[in-house]
Formats: sequence, C-alpha cells, structure tokens
Amino acid sequence: MPPIILAWSSGKDSAFTLHHLRSDNQYQVIALLTTLTADYDRISMHGVRISLVEQQAKSLGLPLEIVTITKNAPNEEYEARMAAALTRYQQKGVNAVAFGDIFLEDVRQYRLDNLAKLGMQGVFPLWLKDSHELVRAFIDLGFKAVTTCIDTQVLDARFAGRLIDESFLAELPEGIDPCGENGEFHSFVFDGPVFKEPVPFTFGERVLRDERFAYIDLLPG
Repeated sequence: MPPIILAWSSGKDSAFTLHHLRSDNQYQVIALLTTLTADYDRISMHGVRISLVEQQAKSLGLPLEIVTITKNAPNEEYEARMAAALTRYQQKGVNAVAFGDIFLEDVRQYRLDNLAKLGMQGVFPLWLKDSHELVRAFIDLGFKAVTTCIDTQVLDARFAGRLIDESFLAELPEGIDPCGENGEFHSFVFDGPVFKEPVPFTFGERVLRDERFAYIDLLPG
C-alpha cells in the first residue's frame, strides 16, 4: 500500500477519516499532520492542548508531525510552513495527504491547489457523504468526542463541552450541520475503534474569544 499522511485536527472527522483509510486498505497511514498555534500551544481552531494531541497520537500508534504557525498567521506563512513539512515527506516517497472534509468545495480546492504545487495529491474519504449518516455511524462504531469550540453566532455556548451523542444531535437547531462542517463547532475525539486506549482528560475553564467563539479547556487526565 502506498504511504499517506493524515491531516489531523484532533476532532471527530479526522478520526473517522483514519478509520476509513484503515478499513479500505488502499493506503498506509504513516503519520498525523497537525497545525499548532505557537502563541497558545494549542491546535488551531479547535483550541486543544498539544499535550492531548500527543496522547491521541500515542494511542493511535502514529507519529505526530507538528507544523507551527503564529497567532493570526497569514495564508502565506501557513502555506510555506506546510509546504516545508510536506516536502520532507515527499522526499521519503509520500505523495498524498488525506483530509476529513465533507462538502466545502472551496476548502477542498484550496488544499488540492496547494498540494499540486508540490506534485502531491489529496485524498478525501468522507467527501460528499451525508453528514447525518456520517455522525450516526461515528457514534454507532463507538467513537467518543466532545465539543471544544462553539461559534456562538449560530449555536448556543451551552453546547461547549458536550459529548457528541444522540442527545446532542437531537438538540441541534435546524440548519446546523450535525458534523459542524460549516464551522458551527469543533471537537476532540478521545476514544473509538482506532484507539488502543482512551485519552484521559478533565474539563477546565470556559472562555469566550473574539466575542464569538466559546471554548472549553480540556486538561490532560
């Protein structure tokens, strides 16, 4: 099987993508690739501490490649640092990167365009699958994830820190994608069939940033 690296956000779509890749046996996932905001020492957007992501990688049995960017980094900085990391893998014979995108065409095209500059390909195992079916399959397979960030412009802050289960889905307002594909919420997955053991954590403080994003801090257990 050709080697592939997986873009890892720490959330449920990344974990479900890993499950699909391992089930299909078309690629061998050799590493996780994540973006760290250096000023906060946390995963970009999801707000998850890097120490917890390292525990995820250990439980998944995969090395973690960290691309560090500064707070409010322009696209040029992100693209340059990502390209440097990908080039190192390309020199080792890796020609593809997997992503957990579902239906945002502009995001998918942005990734493909950047990969094409390096002569690499993008793989999207969840692409155009029904969000409702995906999240219920995720739950039914035994994956467990909690929300870490809520966009309060579209969803109440009380949804932060919730376990993504049938109760959570039933309470989502109409128009909210159940996978949070439009950025309504972000998550941290801590258990499931791809993990050797659960990743322990406890809940910390709640913070509202930019008068919009409600975060709940997750502390290593």
